Amino acid sequence: MKKVSGADEQLLDAYSQAVISVVEKVSPAVVNIDVHRQLQSRRRNNQTFMQEVRGNGSGFVFTRDGYILTNSHVVHNATKIEVTLADGRNFIAELIGDDPDTDLAVIRIDAPNLVAAKLGDSQSLRAGQLAIAIGNPYGFQTTVTTGVVSALGRSFRSRSGRLIDNIIQTDAALNPGNSGGPLVTSHGEVIGINTAVIISAQGICFAVPINTAKMIIGSLIRDGKVRRGYIGIGGQNVPLPRRVVLFHELSLESGVLVISTEENSPAQKAGLQEGDVIVGINQQPIANIDDLHKLLTHDQVGVRSQLTILRHSQKLVVDIVPEESPTRN
Repeated sequence: MKKVSGADEQLLDAYSQAVISVVEKVSPAVVNIDVHRQLQSRRRNNQTFMQEVRGNGSGFVFTRDGYILTNSHVVHNATKIEVTLADGRNFIAELIGDDPDTDLAVIRIDAPNLVAAKLGDSQSLRAGQLAIAIGNPYGFQTTVTTGVVSALGRSFRSRSGRLIDNIIQTDAALNPGNSGGPLVTSHGEVIGINTAVIISAQGICFAVPINTAKMIIGSLIRDGKVRRGYIGIGGQNVPLPRRVVLFHELSLESGVLVISTEENSPAQKAGLQEGDVIVGINQQPIANIDDLHKLLTHDQVGVRSQLTILRHSQKLVVDIVPEESPTRN
């Protein structure tokens, strides 16, 4: 057996001390979240009844006055949210805001002497740097796992169906109950919110970048949700024939085929038809549904926009006024 050299011992000791320092700094801000939900169930005789279901997740205090960041899927549709602090104190939490499209939520507790985690800058991350996850998998309080930032710039589809951009991939082990806990740098700064694991794989876990959270926290606290534009179509991505792209001088070779329009929606009011292909909005090209979602921001709500479409052999520009996206249950 090869003996560990003095230099290696010093390196390992420095690594251990870095992790210990981060855990001591951040873990007081990490909380366990117990959630109660009422779900409608059906008996064999078709009678319905309400059944209470409990769930568990993690979160972390990010302001000293009790605001806690976690995952939307941890607290969505909760009837009761209980928070246990690292020091053992228990509190009932209020759901402040919830955004299934980014899988983020803000809850709040009224508690004294709170420790708040410091938010970092996920834009400055580099693949290969140390990543430390702290959470409560299976209810085991303040569990620490370490790894590295495996990759940056990934995209991950949230449970609502929208694509979350710039997802952080890490090999720091995550398990059920880690959801909503912080992913932290060696400096003790939160750079992600742990959100998902690929069950069939090993060491492939994902976190929503903290810069994404910073952009929506204000909306969640102010409005309880994030406002986004909506036009009301059912669509699918389709390739465009090369001759059509050249003839209409399009910059992209695909678009969004309109399969259906919702009743009384902006799309129906604008006269969109089944078979139309959306290729742009406000002179911005659209190659797929995700492009359309990205461009339908809250700034577009109630503002007249120009939708570029292909209808049969013609390229048309249609005026449309996006509305606020309906709240998802």
